[in-house]
Amino acid sequence: MALLELHSTRLDLVVLAPAQAELESAYHLDNQQHLAPWSPLRPADYYSPEQVRLRLEQQAVAYGFGNAVHFALLEKASGQMVGTCNFTGIMRGAFQACYLGYSLAAAHQGRGLMHEALQTAIGHMFDELKLHRIMANYIPDNQRSAALLERLGFEREGYAKAYLQIAGRWQDHVLTARVNDALV
Repeated sequence: MALLELHSTRLDLVVLAPAQAELESAYHLDNQQHLAPWSPLRPADYYSPEQVRLRLEQQAVAYGFGNAVHFALLEKASGQMVGTCNFTGIMRGAFQACYLGYSLAAAHQGRGLMHEALQTAIGHMFDELKLHRIMANYIPDNQRSAALLERLGFEREGYAKAYLQIAGRWQDHVLTARVNDALV
């Protein structure tokens, strides 16, 4: 049913099909308060199964065109969705790059799951899709993201004032990137 599956030690990274909307809806509804400080404001029905299904349909089209890869992180032991990692804005031509975004359930933090997931997903993006650069940006207060990206080999490239509207206000972001050394 999934459009793509990757596997790490403890996780299955799955590009969900629209029929799996309930799984993603439950993840976001369960973690809405936890993720709110790092997320844009959303309409009340944004995480309803119907709205998630519509977005999964759009994501399937974007995946088919090679424009994005949206992974749900499923814990192998339980099958529970514990996070997301998304590679969006995939640009080809001379750039060969994309943006990375991710989230992890509050109950699953501090176990190295996101590091494990991103190592697997980044490997796929570099080795299979042959991307040259992955960019990831974080709010300066988000020390967990800063440490995670550093451990994954992302390097700071800049600082953007009022970069994204997160939690209802324009917030600065630290700009980082990781380059595919195999293509340098």
